[in-house]
Amino acid sequence: MRRVQRKDTPQELAVRRLLYGMGYRYRINVKGLPGTPDIAIRSSRKAIFVHGCFWHRHNCYLATTPKTSVEFWQTKFGQNVERDKRNERMLKNLGWTVMTVWQCQLEKSDLLKKRLKRFMERKPSSER
Repeated sequence: MRRVQRKDTPQELAVRRLLYGMGYRYRINVKGLPGTPDIAIRSSRKAIFVHGCFWHRHNCYLATTPKTSVEFWQTKFGQNVERDKRNERMLKNLGWTVMTVWQCQLEKSDLLKKRLKRFMERKPSSER
């Protein structure tokens, strides 16, 4: 697990390139916010997490479970999922709109770009 990259993963870089190409400017790994979002746009209070399907347990083909130490991995994955939910809840309580981009969604960048555009154009719930 020591070799697991925490920042500037290829997935994060791909999402950041899409956003930048769409004209959005952002901050990365904002430590003052719950969960340290991978991408944050303070002016519109939008936070984006880029999650690996394996570590954060997306329901797809990439979320496999190792065959050894199964109990350890189930506990580890369960803690990750709970932490993600808690961080998202705290951000929403602070008035932020949150989006999660999953690793497997990067395979269809045209669909992801549309999804990012809709997310960025959506008004916060307090302004509706």
